Amino acid sequence: MDLLTALMTRRSIRKYQPQSVPGELVEKLLRAAMQAPSARNAQPWEFILLDDRNLLAQIPKICPNAPMAAHAPLGILVCGNLDLEKSEGFWVIDCSAAIQNMLLAAHGLGLGAVWCGIYPRQERVAGIRQLLHIPERVIPHSLVLVGYPAESPQPEDRYHPERVYKNRWGQKD
Repeated sequence: MDLLTALMTRRSIRKYQPQSVPGELVEKLLRAAMQAPSARNAQPWEFILLDDRNLLAQIPKICPNAPMAAHAPLGILVCGNLDLEKSEGFWVIDCSAAIQNMLLAAHGLGLGAVWCGIYPRQERVAGIRQLLHIPERVIPHSLVLVGYPAESPQPEDRYHPERVYKNRWGQKD
């Protein structure tokens, strides 16, 4: 699949078939994530792979936006390591770029994925930190749930020309 097709057809997948995601595909997802740009090339991300059913079942209690975690074959927790960042605060943007790469890679590999935000909701950060024994200088950013899709949402055209200006806010010509 070419890049523009992937961009235009990727959708959030919240229902998965029960089979696990093979290790070689997981590595491809992580490699894609780690190819993302980052401020001053800091690459401040860390990843925790979650395939333990008991752990995944606890996620919705902490992250109400992730009820599908209880049934997903794989969760990839993306964290920002404050000891690795070189430009304060940019770890959030860097991790977001890594996640977008991962979502597009999953789609290109025939997998489905959904991005579930954790940061900046402090109760979610604290809950995930406690559940997974994450140190203080590592911040849970988002959980990406991955599996073989059991649904096929149709692509949407999300282009809004009324939100595009030229040279100045509000100027169209």
